[in-house]
Amino acid sequence: MRLDVEGVSVEVAGVRLVDDIRMRVDSGAFVGLVGPNGSGKSTLLRCVYRAMRPAAGVVRLDGDDVHGLEPRAAARRLAALPQESSSEFDFTVAEVVAMGRLPHRDRTAAKDRAICAEAMDRTGVGHLAERGFLALSGGERQRVLIARALAQQPRVLVLDEPTNHLDIAHQLEVLSLVGNGGGGGGVTVLAALHDLNLAAAHCELLYVLAGGRIVASGPPEQVLTPELLAEVFGVRAHPVRHPETGAVQLLFDLLPRSAPAGPPAPSPVSSLPPSR
Repeated sequence: MRLDVEGVSVEVAGVRLVDDIRMRVDSGAFVGLVGPNGSGKSTLLRCVYRAMRPAAGVVRLDGDDVHGLEPRAAARRLAALPQESSSEFDFTVAEVVAMGRLPHRDRTAAKDRAICAEAMDRTGVGHLAERGFLALSGGERQRVLIARALAQQPRVLVLDEPTNHLDIAHQLEVLSLVGNGGGGGGVTVLAALHDLNLAAAHCELLYVLAGGRIVASGPPEQVLTPELLAEVFGVRAHPVRHPETGAVQLLFDLLPRSAPAGPPAPSPVSSLPPSR
């Protein structure tokens, strides 16, 4: 299913947070959204998964305005993993994952159990099925919420920092899983990612946001240049190639700061008393 963002702008309290964003995510593609804190990534994704209505523009799923869809119909097409998820009730893990089945009309108890079991198995949380969600670690909760999204069997996955709280092994597993269509094939993925190396390794296409606007887009090796990273992120980047995959990877250090103007500091030698 194709996702199109057409001229989306968002204003809150008179401040424009997102300005005329235009994006295209082809069916089955894994597209990354990257940018510094406050660049508008989460705000844009909220418009995509219907948590916020844009002040201007439209988000379309295969040509249909996502905000014009009936909620259950929208949930059958699109699942979201927001950056912050909370629950005031201590559901079990199995109950949380089963919530992903609610939008479907063709449900049966046996079918729901099988789909949820597979989703939990793929995200490595099957052994937690009877545990209370609130008793889990941050990483365990994140994997449970990803399992819920997969159990929803959407055509589009929208993920806001899906690797938050995960150790490196689970980061790689989760991105590989959603990049393969959640095990179902053909799923379109739009993900906001802080880790540029993970984005470069797993995304086919990147959109770079800064100040609420798209400043660059294209394949990772074309977009993640030292010049752009210096301008947008304020870091010095050294691109290298992954020895196994050949994907671009980045080494970082801070940009050198200019020395403050003023008289030069005295030499340590000249400040010593003369030798006798």
